[in-house]
Amino acid sequence: MYDRTETFGANDRLWSLIGNELTGRGIAAPEALTRGGDLWTLWQSSDLVLAQTCGLPYRTRLHGRVRLVATPTHDLPCEPGYYFSEIVVRNGDVRSTPLEFDGCRIAVNDRCSQSGWAAPAEWASRNGIGFGKALFTGSHAASCRAVAQGRAELAAIDAVSWKMIKRWDRHATRLRTIARTTPTPALPYITAIDGDDDLIRQALRDAVSGLRPRDRTILGLDGVIRISPDRYLEVADAP
Repeated sequence: MYDRTETFGANDRLWSLIGNELTGRGIAAPEALTRGGDLWTLWQSSDLVLAQTCGLPYRTRLHGRVRLVATPTHDLPCEPGYYFSEIVVRNGDVRSTPLEFDGCRIAVNDRCSQSGWAAPAEWASRNGIGFGKALFTGSHAASCRAVAQGRAELAAIDAVSWKMIKRWDRHATRLRTIARTTPTPALPYITAIDGDDDLIRQALRDAVSGLRPRDRTILGLDGVIRISPDRYLEVADAP
């Protein structure tokens, strides 16, 4: 899910390690990552070996149709295996409290995004405010660009994506954060419903451990752990 031009090489090298680990355990793996195509079709494919999805699709549609393999851990100030969103606004926007953003236009990467849609909806509800008409952008980077350009007033950006955006996208210098959303389980790795999640988890863990430090930094990936599906399912849906 954290796949952009600057991370293609690191993701490809990670997949090569994963493929070797899977093959060594008797599990046939594609030679290369699948990029493009309809995500829902890929996620629910009967021959899915390994994919990464988002917490919202997992709890609303994929739970019971796929197996949860593992959860990534990132260098974030929250519980291992969890993440959060950064609420970003333009530098020149003098507002700083949630109440001041009541009724504002939010840029959203996707309606099926935990970090870009459900998390800020929970944040808004908790603070007694609501959003106006949303601008759906297709990606976190595009949401940041929309806010920087004044086409939206606020966006909620996956904390891992925000680190990448600050590193590689110039428009990030025109934005600042005003809050963080409640941490929730990070983007889960899944396999087909009849997949061997134990063996695949072992292969994934060993592959991540074998990834060179520079690639781990590029991907913001510390390791993988096992989190119960119940911890994903207990997250509240967007109001």
